Amino acid sequence: MNHYKRIGVTVKSDIPHKDAVVQSVLKILKKSGAEILVDRDRLRTIPAAKGLKMFKNAHDIDLLLILGGDGTILRTVREMECFSVPILSVNRGNIGFLAEMSVQEAPKLLPKFLRGEGLIDERSVLRVVARRGSKTIIDGFVLNEAVISQGTIARLIDLKTTVNGEPLTTFRADGLILSTPTGSTAYTLAAGGPILHPQVQATILTPINSYSFSQKPIVIPADHRVDVEVLGRGNKFGGVDVSLTLDGQTYVALHSGDVISATVNAHTVKFLRRKKETYYATLRSKLKWGERPEE
Repeated sequence: MNHYKRIGVTVKSDIPHKDAVVQSVLKILKKSGAEILVDRDRLRTIPAAKGLKMFKNAHDIDLLLILGGDGTILRTVREMECFSVPILSVNRGNIGFLAEMSVQEAPKLLPKFLRGEGLIDERSVLRVVARRGSKTIIDGFVLNEAVISQGTIARLIDLKTTVNGEPLTTFRADGLILSTPTGSTAYTLAAGGPILHPQVQATILTPINSYSFSQKPIVIPADHRVDVEVLGRGNKFGGVDVSLTLDGQTYVALHSGDVISATVNAHTVKFLRRKKETYYATLRSKLKWGERPEE
C-alpha cells in the first residue's frame, strides 16, 4: 500500500471559482499532513497557494493532483510527460471520463487516496513524430489521439499508410485518427471507431469520412509502428490546409511529403482510482453506453 506524502497540485487556468476550489483542496491536503508543492505557472496568482513550495517536474512529487477535467489531464500529461508518478484528478470539467472524483467528493475521498486506499490504472500513450525530410517538426505524446485532418476547404486528402514498413492503404478521407485505447471513447468513437478496454495494448486507425466504403477502422498491435505520409498529387494539395493535432490541444501544419510516425510508448500514464469503480461502470455512468431507450 502506497502512502503519498509529497503532493503536486496543478489547476485548469479558467476553472470556475478557481480560488475557492484550490483553497478547499489545499485545506484537505494540509489537514492530512501532506507536503504540498504547486505548479508555479498555474497557481502563482492564487492567494491560498502563496508561500508554498513549487515543483519543477514529476520527480519532485509522489502524486500529481489535477484540479480540472479531461482537457486539463491531457494538457498536463503532454507538458510534464507524467510517466513516473500517479495522477489523481478532481473534476470540474464537463464529462470527466478520466477524472476520478468531483469537488464535492474530495473531502471524503482525498484523505483515503493519500493513505493508499486506491488502485493504479495504467494507460498507454502514443509517441507521435512528424518529419519533413530530415527535420522533425513535432515530437510529442498523446493520451487520447493524434489527428491528421484537412482544414478550411472541403476537399479529401490522401494519406499513404504503412505498418512496420508494409503498405496498408492510402486513405482518401477528411482525415485519419491515430488513437490509444483511452482515446477510443473520445474523437475515435464519434468517427465510428471501436471502444477498446484500456488494458488492450493497441493503436486504432480510424479514417474520418473515408471516400472508400471498404476503408474501415483497424486495430494495430502495440508493438507495430504506423507511418502516414501526406500525399499532394491527386488532391490538389495546394488548395488544402492539412494539420496534425495532438490531443486536441497542440498542432502543426503539414505539407505534401511530410511523414507522421506513431508508436506505443514504453512508459505508461498511471491514474489513481477508487477500488469500487470499474471501466464498464464508467462506460455506463458517463457515456450511457448500452442503455436502451425508454419505451
